[in-house]
Amino acid sequence: MKTYRALSALLIYPTVELQAAIPDIRQTLSQEGLLDPAHLTSLDPLLASLETGDLYDLQERYVLLFDRSRTLSLNLFEHIHGESRDRGGAMVDLLETYRAGGFDLVGPELPDHLPVLLEFLSTQDPDQARATLADAGHIILALAERLARRESVYAPVLQALVALAQVQPTPEADALLSAKDDDPEDLQALDAVWEEAQVTFGPDPNAGCPVSRDILARMDMPAPAPRAVSQ
Repeated sequence: MKTYRALSALLIYPTVELQAAIPDIRQTLSQEGLLDPAHLTSLDPLLASLETGDLYDLQERYVLLFDRSRTLSLNLFEHIHGESRDRGGAMVDLLETYRAGGFDLVGPELPDHLPVLLEFLSTQDPDQARATLADAGHIILALAERLARRESVYAPVLQALVALAQVQPTPEADALLSAKDDDPEDLQALDAVWEEAQVTFGPDPNAGCPVSRDILARMDMPAPAPRAVSQ
């Protein structure tokens, strides 16, 4: 299911290669038909900005949203486990799920990174993909709401995932949304939040982003250049 792979690509760090791939992503989303016309239309502003926007501005926007806002982290277990021991066990379980599904994770991204999960789901049958996505539904719903609050062009990507997973509001999602949104411009507060040791499940993150390369390669897109890590 290329729709999951296309949505995954929209959530990776912007690169020249991603910009060049936007026409293919737009075509994939339209042709496969998993998303209804309203969701496709809502994605147009993000697609247009990624295709024609200034790359440095796009990268800065991405970093402010997803790298500097812990409440918008695309590492899903961050929202429910933080840096606790439970997170490590959940990572191992998720890796086993990937391997059982014939999906080998190679690279620096964590197993719970949302673009990684979506890439995995693109290799599964529709019912299994929906069920797996629904397991993280309360997190995805909370991310969609937080992005909508900020009037972010990325909000429709998460809203599309909510629709694909057929997620309904839950007390778990409400609990996540009760936390105060991070201010990505408050660097002192963010430093205090992120000074905890980070869990590492892959090789040197400065080596690039093989997951992003794989996503683009599977859609017959050029691979992105190595990404500089932003804190």
